[in-house]
Amino acid sequence: MSRPRWLVATGLLTPTGLWLGLFLLAPLGLVVQFSFATRDTGVARVVLPWTVDAYTTALDPAFLPIFARTLAYAGTTTALCLLLGFPLAWFLARHAGRWRNVLLAAVLVPFWSSYLARIYAWKALLDDDGLVDRALGVIGLGRDGGFLLTHGAVVLGLTYGFLPFMVLPLYAACERFDFRQVEASYDLGHAQVSTFFRVVLPGVMPGVVAGSLLVLVPATGDFVTPRLLGGVDQSTFGSVIDDQFRGGNNWPLGSAMAVLLLLLVVVALVVRGRRGEEVL
Repeated sequence: MSRPRWLVATGLLTPTGLWLGLFLLAPLGLVVQFSFATRDTGVARVVLPWTVDAYTTALDPAFLPIFARTLAYAGTTTALCLLLGFPLAWFLARHAGRWRNVLLAAVLVPFWSSYLARIYAWKALLDDDGLVDRALGVIGLGRDGGFLLTHGAVVLGLTYGFLPFMVLPLYAACERFDFRQVEASYDLGHAQVSTFFRVVLPGVMPGVVAGSLLVLVPATGDFVTPRLLGGVDQSTFGSVIDDQFRGGNNWPLGSAMAVLLLLLVVVALVVRGRRGEEVL
């Protein structure tokens, strides 16, 4: 007699449930709990009574410029990753041939080194009299003080760091795409631009949505790149959260901000889910 399905399902889900419970739900529950606690400057960090003061402070209009800057960085990074990643993914799927695995490995190789070390490398490259400044200075485009601590440096660092997150799902979507549809579109008289928007883009839209989400979510919460390449003036919501937990010793406010940022991610996931149902 075969085992009941619910027993098999329970056996399969138990490790997953334990993993999610220990490493996702438990830490998340603590953060939510901290967000409703009261600040304590002593060892306890948070104390009773429960309050919503942290959320009131987190929603203060004074944080709106930082929040807007965070979304601007994340949105620009996502758009640039899409613009750079789509041609690369298309080339890998369509024209790479026997070099495909080598080129895919080249995309993944940066992941083998520390993200922090790579951002520090960009910091040296963009600094005053760095390699980028000297190279652009040859053609008269150098900048006094280098390109460090600018909006462009932050966007460059984020785009460099998260580009593979866009390329891989796009490559998977392009590889599944039936390229005969492009030839059929040309046979029906459609131009290249029309073929792209009416045939190619809808066909690879699941990869576009997945890649955009994979870039947008971590770029929104990243605080390392804005801090190292942008400095204090380019602080993002992630930087402020980090400051509250470390220098500010205000765990309730940091937790409330983290919860609000998480809610933003959840909304993006819900929108992505509905969008995925529409395009699949």
